[in-house]
Amino acid sequence: MDKHITAPLKEDEIKDLRAGDYVFITGTIYTARDAAHKRMKEALDAGESLPFDVKGNVIYYMGPSPAREGRPIGSAGPTTASRMDRYAPELLDLGLKGMIGKGKRTQEVRDAIVRNGAVYFAAVGGAGALLSQRIKSAEVIAYDDLGAEAVRKLEVEDFPVIVVMDSQGNNLYETAVLEYRQE
Repeated sequence: MDKHITAPLKEDEIKDLRAGDYVFITGTIYTARDAAHKRMKEALDAGESLPFDVKGNVIYYMGPSPAREGRPIGSAGPTTASRMDRYAPELLDLGLKGMIGKGKRTQEVRDAIVRNGAVYFAAVGGAGALLSQRIKSAEVIAYDDLGAEAVRKLEVEDFPVIVVMDSQGNNLYETAVLEYRQE
């Protein structure tokens, strides 16, 4: 089922999402990859603030290529989410409501998603050029020295994703395999 939601995310929207739903996100999302997550963890451990308020927000695990002339961002495909798994539970406990990436997540992340009423989305790997067309603006807001891995604030319109793990604990990577085997 196709659904349209607005970021930052609202609890009632998240509760209505189910593993396998096609979703189009409009609004503000943030990018962060491995190096940015490491810095955010160091900031939290030092009692410092994060570069943005994670409450209700979505992090897209992505590092873009350079923007072509006239475009706000270059190719913007997802990176493997499992590399952020050591950081995700703490961010979810702080109020993060959505993550976009590709690939499987650990049981600890799945538990944190359910505990916090959050959601994990997948974006289609290899479609970065097409995904970038849904990004209307991009601004580096932290860790500029990290280049492509800097934290960016993105304004997106109808950004296409698929719910992989919903707030109830359903996991598309598991249910899809079961459905395929039953046929």
